[in-house]
Amino acid sequence: MVLSLQCSVCGYNLYERDLTLLVMAREQPFSKRNRCSGEVNDVTASLRRVLKTHEPGRALDKVWPIEQETRYLESLSSRETFHVAVNENGRIVGFQSLDLWSTLLPSMAHNGQVGTFVLPEWRGHGIGRQLWSATEAFAREALYSKLAIQVRASNASAQEFYRALGFTKCGLLTRQVIIDGVEDDEVPMEFFC
Repeated sequence: MVLSLQCSVCGYNLYERDLTLLVMAREQPFSKRNRCSGEVNDVTASLRRVLKTHEPGRALDKVWPIEQETRYLESLSSRETFHVAVNENGRIVGFQSLDLWSTLLPSMAHNGQVGTFVLPEWRGHGIGRQLWSATEAFAREALYSKLAIQVRASNASAQEFYRALGFTKCGLLTRQVIIDGVEDDEVPMEFFC
């Protein structure tokens, strides 16, 4: 079954694909959506599934409680977004966030920070690219001129994914992450809109 890739906030149909894209933004926060608790639970469940894989290169070491995830989603400003890819059964299979780099420094208002998660069994099916397409368009409209992401040094496939999107490596943060007692470096990557 083919679903439309559309914005759940405004209903705009982006193009036909096998996934639906939902956009969580300040204009229609989770607390005012019909499926509020279900969507937050689904996001949290998806994160738990990613964490259970124990795959090298994952960025998270724990999932936020539902209340914290809800607070985060409700706190998004009009220049921040959270895109969700949903399969034909309505289950979240991936999501991508765009947050301000700093909420305190106006001198950095042009910078955004991206985060992407796709369930392992859904990787390689174009979901990340679809999410990026929506995020990049949103970022340009929200007047970002630079986006950044930090990728684990051990996650070569994620680095390659971002390189293919136009991100470039801009340094190395040594021993930046410790997960399950194992240190890893992070590779900052940047994209100019």
